[in-house]
Amino acid sequence: MAVERSTVELGVLIYQGAQLAAVHGLTDLFGVANRIAAEHASAQLPLLRISHWQVQAGGEPVRIFDSQPGPDLPLMAVLVPPSICGFTDDQAPPTLLAWLRKRHAGGTVLGGVCIGSIMLARSGLLDGRSATTHWSSAESFAALYPSVRLEADKPIVDDGDLITTAGLMAWSELGLRLVDRLMGPSIAADTARFLVIEHSDSASQCGSNFAPILSHGDGAILKVQHWLQASGAVDVSVAAMAQQAGLEERTFLRRFRNATGLKPTEYCQHLRVGKARQMLEFTNGTIDHIAWTVGYQDPSAFRATFKKITGLAPSDYRSRFGV
Repeated sequence: MAVERSTVELGVLIYQGAQLAAVHGLTDLFGVANRIAAEHASAQLPLLRISHWQVQAGGEPVRIFDSQPGPDLPLMAVLVPPSICGFTDDQAPPTLLAWLRKRHAGGTVLGGVCIGSIMLARSGLLDGRSATTHWSSAESFAALYPSVRLEADKPIVDDGDLITTAGLMAWSELGLRLVDRLMGPSIAADTARFLVIEHSDSASQCGSNFAPILSHGDGAILKVQHWLQASGAVDVSVAAMAQQAGLEERTFLRRFRNATGLKPTEYCQHLRVGKARQMLEFTNGTIDHIAWTVGYQDPSAFRATFKKITGLAPSDYRSRFGV
């Protein structure tokens, strides 16, 4: 008897000068993940529907390819591939930037590879957020987009609803990051193994990086989630979150848990630990400093929360996965 699986749509953007090797590579990567997931015959694993969206002259992108034709679905993610031609204004017309902002506001995760990060910065969505980009454009990126916290030394910055990667070939890691979110670390690792490509094993050994649910359709809660991602959930209270949502506290608590599956305090813990994991992997800051940076005044409380979520003490995590 066939197992009925839910369907999740992932869009890949094709714009002027987009690297088609990345477009088709991502399509193949998600296809391999689908095949491996099907072998598990589990209804809990979604079917990945891959679509290509072509930027039209003077208009919004339109779907030109669909791996699983059917009724329209909300896009879980839109991925912006790199370009080997350099970035020009023609690649990011106002209609495209407005389309990206609209998708993000509706709960779509946006991922940019190399120049894709510049396109996201041009849209304004990265203002006040952390991001990375290709080393060759780091200096100009910092000058053009001073509101973005550029971390060009990091190969990937996963900020939950916005993911940026630095290298031209980093589309594979971006794709695997989404497979990990949607299908779990085992499927992501098996996909990487089949394609003989590298994949960070920190997620598979310590639980996936936090992947917030953004497609629940509750606009007030989604607004709070975007606010928490931007602020890093540092020094926030339930009262402040409820005010941000425009809801009474009791109503906010109920709707937040219904939408995200977590209490607000648990959600903030996962956000902070996710940022701490990146800092432990890619920086040499002391653990106490990292604890303070992600919002913990008591380092011992940070250590306890970090171990509860990842299964490792921060020092052990850095020893195993720090670069």
